[in-house]
Amino acid sequence: MFSPQVYGYDRAITIFSPEGELYQVRYAGEAVKRGWATIGIKCADGVVLAAEKRKVSALIDLNSIEKVYMIDDHIGIAASGLLSDARVLIEYARQEAQTHKLLYDEPIDVELLTRRISDLKQMHTQYGGVRPFGAALIVGGVDKHGPRLFQTDPGGIYFGFYAVAMGAESSRITEFLEKEYKYDVSLDDCVKLAIRALSLVLEAPEPDRLEIGVVDVKTKMFRKLTTDEVSKYLQEVKGSSPQT
Repeated sequence: MFSPQVYGYDRAITIFSPEGELYQVRYAGEAVKRGWATIGIKCADGVVLAAEKRKVSALIDLNSIEKVYMIDDHIGIAASGLLSDARVLIEYARQEAQTHKLLYDEPIDVELLTRRISDLKQMHTQYGGVRPFGAALIVGGVDKHGPRLFQTDPGGIYFGFYAVAMGAESSRITEFLEKEYKYDVSLDDCVKLAIRALSLVLEAPEPDRLEIGVVDVKTKMFRKLTTDEVSKYLQEVKGSSPQT
């Protein structure tokens, strides 16, 4: 039996394999799996986006690494995979959010923004001369429908979630979230759950190795937690009962 390389299934994005797969999309998904752990959690009081940051060099400044981004006042995005690809998608999302606000004089719905990002991703799966984006995004925010949380994959598919993990050790984190997640909790408890989940895979749970963004239902405003705030939450998590 011929290998996929013989027929070029893994070389051209426009050629389906006999199994109905686009190999370049699958490979882009592998880039996401190799990314740093990233999670999103929504609860009754809002949405939390959190990501791991690794010190890949002793000389690197962790403050220069960004994994959680503000898109609009009420929306944030966390990325995993090729951050260079994610950066392009982030800029596109910001432009879409601002264009919508200028045209309709209202903030864009979280799902509508997710769909537009996903449409762009899908376009990069059907034209020759391009490749899929090697990044997955978790889009979280609060709109007229309440707290919303979605994930988009490199192929342009998106789903809504209560809690979702991607990147390295995502299956382990997902298993933990399935056991510990509750919707009717405070935003503070949601942040603590996110830290506990990431602590499962962190080499050292330290404030500068965690990036956390939150959107509160009351204010509908996205903001990133400061290092001091993350440090306080870490101390509270460490002082609580042992992880399960």
